[in-house]
Amino acid sequence: MAPLAVGVVAVLTLLVLSGIRRSNVTNIVIVSVTLGSLAFFVLAGLPTAWEAGADNLTPFFAPVSGDASPTAGLLEACALMFVAYTGYGRIATLGEEVHNPHRTIPAAIIVTLLASMALYVSVGLIGIAAVGAETFAAAGAERAAPLETVARRFEIPGAGAVVAVGAVTAMLGVLLNLILGLSRVLLAMGRRRDVPALFARVTDSTATPYVAVIFVGIAIAALASLGNVKAAWSFSAFTVLIYYAITNLAAIRMSQQERLYPRVFPWAGLIACLFLAFWVEPTIWMVGLGLIAAGLVWRVVARRLIPASPSAGTR
Repeated sequence: MAPLAVGVVAVLTLLVLSGIRRSNVTNIVIVSVTLGSLAFFVLAGLPTAWEAGADNLTPFFAPVSGDASPTAGLLEACALMFVAYTGYGRIATLGEEVHNPHRTIPAAIIVTLLASMALYVSVGLIGIAAVGAETFAAAGAERAAPLETVARRFEIPGAGAVVAVGAVTAMLGVLLNLILGLSRVLLAMGRRRDVPALFARVTDSTATPYVAVIFVGIAIAALASLGNVKAAWSFSAFTVLIYYAITNLAAIRMSQQERLYPRVFPWAGLIACLFLAFWVEPTIWMVGLGLIAAGLVWRVVARRLIPASPSAGTR
């Protein structure tokens, strides 16, 4: 599966290199198929969930046996789940390519958050009510697409196949948005010399930060080549939580004229992100801290030794 994953990353990287318009059209198709699949899952699972829900949802908070800590498990799950909510952040990183960003971006983020939350709650509730928490957890441990396993128990023929297609497009959407968003972050960092100015180069025809896109594609392909979904997802969770902690810190430092919302919101976000980041596996966050330290060293060296390039970001 690892070679296939690397190949998919390569194809999506080439797509992003072709320009933002093609990427957006592809993203609309991918998201539409994914949303349709999840809506189908909810509707197809309603009869089964209605029949078995009373038993499968009782007790709502089941006791934990052995030495396992329900609190630790919940917090690790929250940290891992955070990655699923990071799509809204990609909207902000595309600010240069959005009309009226001051108004459009906050509205789009809020709508996306509310829609995502409603969708996740609906899917989770129907899945657990239909087959039970233990079966749902076992499906997640055995397969990369547990919803497909759950859907095969529905009364509608072919439900598993429909959900499987949605699982594939969902992962494609995650990859596409990661390449799009992170490459734009590298573009901004290149302009500020937080990374080499090479990353600020863009194409003349489509204004695509091609060096940043290629670098991000290679990095994601390297993670995909590990073949360990949980390790890759845990590392993504840690880095994303630190990334959003820094984002909240930046929001705290904004002047009163620049901000849209009170400082209590970024303060809450900063504390929550830093708290959750260290509930992933210790090996993951120790490696992550090492990379952050290396990045800080690079920033100091770059500021002192590498002169600013006035042409960065124009070619």
